[in-house]
Amino acid sequence: MAQVKVTLVKSLAGRPGDQRATIVALGLHKTNSSVVKEVTPQIKGMLHKVEHLVKVEEI
Repeated sequence: MAQVKVTLVKSLAGRPGDQRATIVALGLHKTNSSVVKEVTPQIKGMLHKVEHLVKVEEI
């Protein structure tokens, strides 16, 4: 299964609650924090929702 590294590159200040919740559900907390996730349809949808806040790298 493919994996991606997700890094939070923009602050959550002033963002709607649903975007904040999505970032927390991905396991990100502070700016520049990173997590490695398996690519599933659910993760793809979460990344699409917050694509303007994160950087995604294929591993």
